[in-house]
Amino acid sequence: MISLSSNYRENVARLTRDLRVGENFDIICKSLSVGDGEVTLFYIDGLIKDGEMQKLFAYFLTMRAMPQSADEFLLCHMPYVECDVSDNGEEIEAMLFSGAALMLGSTFGARAMLIDARTYAARGTAEPENDRVLRGARDGFVESLIVNTSLVRRRIRDTALTMRHMTVGRASKSDVVIAFMKGRADEKLVKYLEKKIGTLKTDALTMGHESLAESLIRSRWYNPFPKIRYTERPDSAAAHILEGSVIVLVDNSPAAMILPTSIFDFLQQSNDFFLPPLTGTYLRLVRHVVFWLTLFLTPLWLLGIQNAALVPSFLRFALPQSTGGLPIYFQLLLTEFVIDGLRMASMNTPDMLTNSLSVIGGLILGEYAINIGWLTPEVILYMSFVAIANFTQTSVELGYAFKFLRIMLLTLVALFNFWGFYVGIAITLVLLITNRTVNGGHSYLYPLIPFSGRALLSLFIRRKKQD
Repeated sequence: MISLSSNYRENVARLTRDLRVGENFDIICKSLSVGDGEVTLFYIDGLIKDGEMQKLFAYFLTMRAMPQSADEFLLCHMPYVECDVSDNGEEIEAMLFSGAALMLGSTFGARAMLIDARTYAARGTAEPENDRVLRGARDGFVESLIVNTSLVRRRIRDTALTMRHMTVGRASKSDVVIAFMKGRADEKLVKYLEKKIGTLKTDALTMGHESLAESLIRSRWYNPFPKIRYTERPDSAAAHILEGSVIVLVDNSPAAMILPTSIFDFLQQSNDFFLPPLTGTYLRLVRHVVFWLTLFLTPLWLLGIQNAALVPSFLRFALPQSTGGLPIYFQLLLTEFVIDGLRMASMNTPDMLTNSLSVIGGLILGEYAINIGWLTPEVILYMSFVAIANFTQTSVELGYAFKFLRIMLLTLVALFNFWGFYVGIAITLVLLITNRTVNGGHSYLYPLIPFSGRALLSLFIRRKKQD
């Protein structure tokens, strides 16, 4: 930690040594004469606004007298808008390494001036790839925390909007902001998050929001259901804040964590609110039906194949004419793995080739597998539906949770027939009921548990927005 004494020369020498200015090409030390005194600035090249610093240097060189204290310099001779004086070594170090300029003065004593002329390289606020809308705003969160907070502030112009800043990580000192509406958000949840984040013992948030989420959540590896919902849309984050949720933003991450979260929240999308109520209601109903089919379609189909005599005559067309060279269970399992393999391959394929190679690869592999007898056309059809239906909601974590449960159901049905299906349903319900939110104070099955008829109805019917 940086520590300052009352001796200016000693402070300059100590900082030059501690920051290893000679070894780090990007840490700049600049000394200037100010009247009958002197100032020395330390800053990181690439994280500072060159134009603003150049103007400050020019102004300092025109000063005829050196102020007698850091406070006098700040009040009478500092034209920049974001400046402060501090003697807190921990604060000085954190600000310096986050991009602010540190200025020592021959008359400052054991105090330093912090000039917040930071700038970070950031991409444009383009619409998120995985949460697009037909209408509405086209901006999205980026990797710069200050940009993300401004996007929320632009939408909520209310004094009740509170953004509390915290720092996490002994080495990374990552900036974290907890955003909520005072008077609407659950105060117990806010206090829990502040205490939990403030006492985290971690070296760095290397994976941004995911590292923070894993630190906040108790480890229950056996429960695949996600406990946190993410959004990259500022309008969606602002809407949740106004509804009483708490948003957590992490520097270097373009996603906002929405707390608390229930299983039903994942099936609401921004498009529902940018379209008329009737259309929004229709989309919600379709989304619920299609997505829950991804869990039960293939296990029920396998159950029907194993009990063909019990299948009604009007549904027997769905059963395969031949089972192929492999048992249907292994065909479904193989297709699950192949789909994930194609997905991973498409992520690592150059953009200009992604679509063509994914489509061609899927067609060739599917056609070849059918011709040699590995797979039946029905397996390709149903698994294609399941793969596409996963994209009716944006949460990758929930999609994989349903995949794991679907594989469990298929395995239990293949081994124990009807009893296996019933046991699989029971295990799924137990996992849903026992899955806890971040602080454990909210039910993961709300508004079913505790029951709220009005809230439950709003999950399926998009009502007209009231004032």
